[in-house]
Amino acid sequence: MSLAERHTPPDGPARGRPRSEAVERAIIEGVMRLLEEGVPLAELSIERIARTAGVGKATIYRRWSGKEELFVDVVRAAEPPDPPLPGTSMRDDLVVLLEQVRRRGLANRSSAILHSVQAQMKSSPKLWAAYQATVVAPRRRIGLEVLRRGQDNGELRTDLDLELLNDIFVGPMLVRAVLRTDADLPGDLAEQVVDTLLEGLRPVSSEPHRPR
Repeated sequence: MSLAERHTPPDGPARGRPRSEAVERAIIEGVMRLLEEGVPLAELSIERIARTAGVGKATIYRRWSGKEELFVDVVRAAEPPDPPLPGTSMRDDLVVLLEQVRRRGLANRSSAILHSVQAQMKSSPKLWAAYQATVVAPRRRIGLEVLRRGQDNGELRTDLDLELLNDIFVGPMLVRAVLRTDADLPGDLAEQVVDTLLEGLRPVSSEPHRPR
């Protein structure tokens, strides 16, 4: 089964006219087919994508303002979807967030196409900026919200820099998933990272953490 057959486009706000999921799926799968054939992102014109997907160029432009916006949706469609947070505790929410980073790391390792697209995106400042703004930044905001709620609820010390702490939690998982591609990504890695860090970040008056 190809990458295009395994993934469908993500949910999102309608662009222009009422959206047709079948048409958007055909367009995104058309881009994926071209990528699987080895066509570089730089050579993927809207005209070529439209021809592959069997639609007109106007159909694409009604849904995406340009290639950058379309490519970001293609990458988002190829990645594992972001799960809802349990909301039971800061610790549980952090584990879910880091588990998603681990899953994306596994997806990048197993998909040569996704890995190639990620690398090519970094060589295009405009495309990389669009990915950062529409995908990475919202995920960072969610992490900050989780930490802020934890701080407000007394699960986290009040003297901590939450922006820095957000990076500290995600950092170990990114090192394992992106930089150390030969490193293991065990199923309990998210719990290990969160529990290890929280041991030194909880308020002194909190009850000692007991592993679940």
